[in-house]
Amino acid sequence: MRTDHEGSMLTDPPALGANPGAPGGLVKDTTTAGFREDVINASMNQPVLVDFWSPRAPSSKTLSAVLEKVVTGAGGKLKLVRLNVDEHPAVFSQIGQQLGLQGVPAVIAIDRGRPVDMFSGALPEADVKAFVMRLIGPSEIDQLLEEADRLAGEGDHAQASELYTHIIREEPDNVRAFAGLAKGQLDLGQVENARRVLDMVPPDKAADPALAGVRAALDLAEQAESLGDLAGLQSKVDANADDHQARFDLALALNAHGKRDEAVDQLVAIARRDRSWNDEAARKQLLQFFEAWGLMDPAAIRGRRQLSTLIFS
Repeated sequence: MRTDHEGSMLTDPPALGANPGAPGGLVKDTTTAGFREDVINASMNQPVLVDFWSPRAPSSKTLSAVLEKVVTGAGGKLKLVRLNVDEHPAVFSQIGQQLGLQGVPAVIAIDRGRPVDMFSGALPEADVKAFVMRLIGPSEIDQLLEEADRLAGEGDHAQASELYTHIIREEPDNVRAFAGLAKGQLDLGQVENARRVLDMVPPDKAADPALAGVRAALDLAEQAESLGDLAGLQSKVDANADDHQARFDLALALNAHGKRDEAVDQLVAIARRDRSWNDEAARKQLLQFFEAWGLMDPAAIRGRRQLSTLIFS
């Protein structure tokens, strides 16, 4: 949330006994006595994030770790200064009154001596990154990711793959780059290569939501590899409209050939005839399609509407 006090210079906090701060650099701890030098003066050269935290607030520790990671990864474009409000209550009291802060953790962005943005509570890492990007603009890695995504969207998978690979060398835990690289391999029909890319994701990032869609798409591609040709499956369905397994396999094959609307229609047909068939396999498969395609995909939107009609009919 943007503060209403962007135009007002922060005043000096009331002087208390000074304690030595943490070592300098991009991340440091400050005191009442050091606040003006570490925050106000330092912000004349580059933006400073002030992390007001308390050891009594469990979420403070979590947020501080995220802030340190994001600031360290910002290439020196801003600094992080932490203040323990239990040890230095007067600083937080004065600034809190000026900016309407109610509790900790709380973060204020200071640029050229003025507060320009702020938030309270422990935000997820993605939201903290977005907060920082508003302050300093996208990093070089973020710009490369945007370019790689653009190239992939235009079908230039070779150039996109080079950029994704470069990003992974620079940031081995960048799940967005792994997801883009794996999706590119899937789009090229290289299912095994896509699996190898996902196997390279660091274990602590394997469950990241950013990978969910491409994992679902990979599962679908692997399922489709074991199916027969479209004509043969269509013939089975034409011969017996109640052959739900043949219709189910046809839906998977249609999806593998990029015929998403047709795949939806086949699964909806199964659900209309026998919603409980194979433990609601048609409905579950539709949900997997939607995850793999993305929620805003036109076929996914159309499919969700049809599924909703069935469920509430």
